[in-house]
Amino acid sequence: MKQKYRKYLEWQQQPYQVKPISEEEHECATCGTHYQGNYCPRCGQSSAVGRYSFKKAFLLFLDVWGLGNRGMFRSLRDLVLRYMIRDYLSGMQMAYFPPFKMFFLLLTFSVVVNSGLNVKLENKLAISQVQLDKGFEVSSDGKTVNEKGKPLTEEQKTVYNTLMKVRDVVVWMTNHQTIVLLLWLLLFSGPLYLFFRHCPAIPDLRYSEFFVAMVYTNNMMTVFSTLCDFLCLGSALQLLVYLLSIIPMKQLSGYGWWRTLGNIMLAFVIVLFVIALLLALIFAVGLAM
Repeated sequence: MKQKYRKYLEWQQQPYQVKPISEEEHECATCGTHYQGNYCPRCGQSSAVGRYSFKKAFLLFLDVWGLGNRGMFRSLRDLVLRYMIRDYLSGMQMAYFPPFKMFFLLLTFSVVVNSGLNVKLENKLAISQVQLDKGFEVSSDGKTVNEKGKPLTEEQKTVYNTLMKVRDVVVWMTNHQTIVLLLWLLLFSGPLYLFFRHCPAIPDLRYSEFFVAMVYTNNMMTVFSTLCDFLCLGSALQLLVYLLSIIPMKQLSGYGWWRTLGNIMLAFVIVLFVIALLLALIFAVGLAM
């Protein structure tokens, strides 16, 4: 068992091994260049290009979704099991699926799953909208009423109008998840970068590099979260997904488990404090108006 674990550690730290170059002679169908290898050195076209077929069309379709040469599944696997982000930042970029392309594809698939493509065929987006509107209702004569059916007082109307503004913000965030998630990554990566910028593995880590690492980490979490949504598992189990962020952050930084967890938690507290201040300010402005 110890020997297997030692081999795993060696494999974990070893960069991804690219397939050897083919010695077969090829003529590029695009530019006519004669070459040896898997890709044309002039235009980059694959040597495997041949006559079109349904099989080739299917493989091209899979390649769009990350199942080709720069496999998404391999990238996600190495995010958990290997020092993949560190290798990607050091220049090994052709071996892995691009982070932002993966980000948009996974987010699109997540929206599709939450729209009804799950084991219970539940439209979770519509359900959350109903739950959001459940607090206040409108009577048949058009007057605003509370949960008990009584008309609102002036103070209640002021609070109600403020809550409706907050509700509009929540609805906008639900309908623009891509923008919200990118903003969240920018907001969260700021304080988190302060704790990782001088990490042992990359002492001169740049913010742009760290943001790419955050996108990859979010992609990994999105996969597990979408899987939970597809199987309609409880929200408590989905909370465990956030603990997975420790793995790539530890592998990127070279810190220990507790140091990595402490940095993430401290940055999260700082971000929550900033968000709470912003919400209090929005609520106070709404009451004043």
